This record gives sequence, C-alpha cells and structure tokens, in this order.
Amino acid sequence: MIDFFGSPSNREMVLEQLGQHIYLSLLPLLLGVLVALPLGRLAQQVRWLRGLLQGSANIFYTIPSLALFVIIPGLLGTPLLSSINVIIALTLYTAALLVRPVRDALESVPAHIVTAATAMGYRSGRRFLAVELPLAVPVLASAVRVASVSNISLVSVGALVGIGGLGRLFTAGFQLDYPEQIIVGIVLTVLLALVVDLLLVALWRLLTPWARAGVSGA
Repeated sequence: MIDFFGSPSNREMVLEQLGQHIYLSLLPLLLGVLVALPLGRLAQQVRWLRGLLQGSANIFYTIPSLALFVIIPGLLGTPLLSSINVIIALTLYTAALLVRPVRDALESVPAHIVTAATAMGYRSGRRFLAVELPLAVPVLASAVRVASVSNISLVSVGALVGIGGLGRLFTAGFQLDYPEQIIVGIVLTVLLALVVDLLLVALWRLLTPWARAGVSGA
C-alpha cells in the first residue's frame, strides 16, 4: 500500500474517487431523509395508509440496486453513466428504508407532550417541526446511521456499470490483477462508513442536548 500511495497519479485517482463516493452516498442520504419524513408522518397520522406505505417500501427495497441503476436511465432518459441514476436510486432506497423508523420515532414521542404543545397553540405543522421531530431524533438517528452505511456500500455497486466512486478501485484492481488497489478501495470504504457514522453520532448529540443532560444527571 505504501508503494501504491507513493505514486502521485494513484493519490490523485484515490482522492477523486473518494470525493465522488462521498457525494454519491451522502447526497441521497439527505434527500432520502427529506422524502421519508413526510411519508413517515403520513403513515403515523393516516392509519389506512400505514400498511400500504410500509408494504410498498419493503417491496421496493428488495429490488437489486444494480438492476435499478440500469432501469432508471430507461425510465428517465438519462445517460447510463450519469451519476444522477445512482443519486435517484439511493434516494429511493434511503426513503424506503426510513419510512417505518420515521413513523416509529414519531410515535415514540409521549402523547402528553403532543397534547401540551397543542394546548399551547402549536398547529400541526409547527408542532411537528418544533416539538415532535426533535424529540423523535434519538429513535430516528439509529436508522439514519444504518442508511448511511447502506448507501456507502451500494455506491460501490455502481462501479459495475461505470459509475465513479471507490468501487472503481475494486473493478480496476481486478482487471489489472492489482491487489493493493483492491485493498485500498476496501479500507477506504470501511473508513468512510466509520467516519460518517461518527459524524452522525456527533450530530445527534448536538441536536439533542437534553439527552446529554439526562445522561449526565443520571
């Protein structure tokens, strides 16, 4: 590995692929959360939609990612090698994965707090953003962490259809019979997942200062 990184061209290639991997995994994570929040809220409030939304999400998540990377260009008319295909696919995967956790997280908010907020004049939208969603963060955080790891691993699959990311190190390494390049790709993928997970934990703690106070008080 030392010899591999001794080459300036290799270092430049790794940094480029790492940057693409971060972009292709984290942007869909953010977009997927934004899609899942209203869907989870709808599943929480409209009982008859709960099974439909959850069932649809479960079925969608069973579609192989590689197949979806190929199907999306045919449906949207985007180029096969466009990063947009990966972003759309992983956004949908993230949303499908998070619909139920969002619902469960919102239902974990104590009913008396929701009632108190309503009595104080909070309307549904404002109560959701200012009261229910912040209190649901601790339950939701673990699901978002799982989704982040899932996205980081799935981006690597995109290399099979020519999409950039650390998966390109795998495919090129196998084609060139260059084990060091494969090992670098694996190590960086694992390290990226670990770093993102630690950052999400830090963000969760930042967004829930009352939880830290509760732990300290205990």
